[in-house]
Amino acid sequence: MKSSFSKLLVLAFMVAVLAACGSTNNGGTNSNASEGDKKVLKMATSADFPPFESRDTKGNFEGFDIDLANLIAEELGYELKIEDMKFDGLVGALQSNRVDMVLAGMSADEKRKKNVDFSTEYHRSGEMFITKPDSTIEGLESLKGKVVGVQLGTIQEEGADELSKEYGFEVKKVDNAGILIQEINSNRIDVAYMDKEVASGYMEAQGLIGFDDPTTSSPGMAIAFPKGSELVADVNGVLEELEASGKIQELRDKWELAE
Repeated sequence: MKSSFSKLLVLAFMVAVLAACGSTNNGGTNSNASEGDKKVLKMATSADFPPFESRDTKGNFEGFDIDLANLIAEELGYELKIEDMKFDGLVGALQSNRVDMVLAGMSADEKRKKNVDFSTEYHRSGEMFITKPDSTIEGLESLKGKVVGVQLGTIQEEGADELSKEYGFEVKKVDNAGILIQEINSNRIDVAYMDKEVASGYMEAQGLIGFDDPTTSSPGMAIAFPKGSELVADVNGVLEELEASGKIQELRDKWELAE
């Protein structure tokens, strides 16, 4: 009897240990992860896209999308963790459940909707071509024989590929928007094709000139999630509240975004 009772105590202890180990192993999406008592919301971005996301002189994330993400996390009771990666890897990070959401000035186009879910749109820009101030390029017809730079994975990449067939220019693809400006200044490309808000900032900072793309009406920017994510409905609710309260407009004003 005494021996059997001892065995039972050992067995009960082992079960308790296994149960405790299992309770700390969070499977599924990253939003179930926690630090202490607060859940962690893992967000990916591509911090080369001012004024939406970039880094300040100390290396900290800043921008419209960063502020918006912090507001969303605060409203939903999460601790926000941000991972910086190349733009063309963001959708893959969602598909592999490495992150819970993406805020990166990402347009909610039909192609991406096949692979990820989107929130309601929170901003709409457009596209621009920008070039050096002494350039003679003033419109699409001037692009024949020129080299147009675009960022990999963007809707501008897709748009440039299509426009090149009609207007006869070469498309050069790079990893981030900052490299496009370097390529212009070093004469390795003639023109950069990018989001209008981002282009406007570079034009002001670098003394560049540009013109709007009259051929497109791009989809609005939205927050991307893995397919079937339960966060979509919660985040849409927060976006609606932030818009109604004027807080999103405050962010637009802070980062000087056109309405």
